[in-house]
Formats: sequence, structure tokens, C-alpha cells
Amino acid sequence: MKRAVYAGSFDPITNGHIWVIKRGIELFDELVVAVGINPEKKYTFSLEERLATIKELLVKHPNARVASFENKFLVRYAKEVNAQYILRGVRSSRDYEYEREMRNINADLDPDITTIVLIPPRKISEVSSSFVKGLIGPEGWEFVVQKYVPDLVFQQLRRRQNDRQR
Repeated sequence: MKRAVYAGSFDPITNGHIWVIKRGIELFDELVVAVGINPEKKYTFSLEERLATIKELLVKHPNARVASFENKFLVRYAKEVNAQYILRGVRSSRDYEYEREMRNINADLDPDITTIVLIPPRKISEVSSSFVKGLIGPEGWEFVVQKYVPDLVFQQLRRRQNDRQR
């Protein structure tokens, strides 16, 4: 069985993440979508909210599993879940350099795990979770953000913003 891990904070999950996940579902027998927990980071959504959202978005994909991990190298987590591959998405040359370096470190830690890099289509390749969060607030933000996240996530972001304004 070919199993891969696709990890991220997914705060929030974007259409770019979904694109990578769908390609991963096509390429591998099983894809573990792993929400990484970084105690240094301030999240918009709790771990439980992110896990529930991703599960809901992937409910029709039985070969996708949603999990979380904390305080371990991704390559070690991949080994724990018996994955032979780490799946990554690259949006820019900056991302590429970072992922290339991480791939080399991961290969030092475990040469049996292969990193696969996918490049999303142009219309979603420039958008990160941080970018989406930075767009929220100014007048008309909904029309911009709506293009970059799944509808479920857009509704969650809108509710969160409405709660802040009260």
C-alpha cells in the first residue's frame, strides 16, 4: 500500500491545500492529512475545529485520513504511520527552497521516505493561510476571500469575523 502524509497547520485550509489533497488521493492508496501543532503559533481555529473541518471536507474520500501530531519531525511522524511518502505543495521559489532543504534533512533522518512536491495551478498557487487571514476585515473582504477557501471555511471565517465585530 502506498501511503503519504500531507502535513500543515491548515489554519484555515485553503483551496490550494484542497488541490494538493485531491491530487494526493489520486496518487496514493491512502493519504494522511496531518494537522501539525506548533505551540509558538497563534491559531484562528482550534485544533479540534481544524480537524473537524478537514474531516467534513474529505467525507467523500475514504482513502483520506485526518490526524494530528505534535513535537516531532514530520519524517518521524510519517514513519510512525507507515507512510513511504511526504507530500508537499510549492507555491513559489521561496517555498521551493524551503521544501528542498527540508527534503534533504528528512532524507538524512530517514532515506526510505520520499518527498513528493506538487505545484498548484496559478489561480490558487499564491494563496497561503496567512495570506487569507490577512485579507479579512476591510470592506468587501468576503468577495476576495471567498475565492480562495472552500465554502465551509468561508462561512466559518465570516462567523468568526461577525463575532469579533460584536
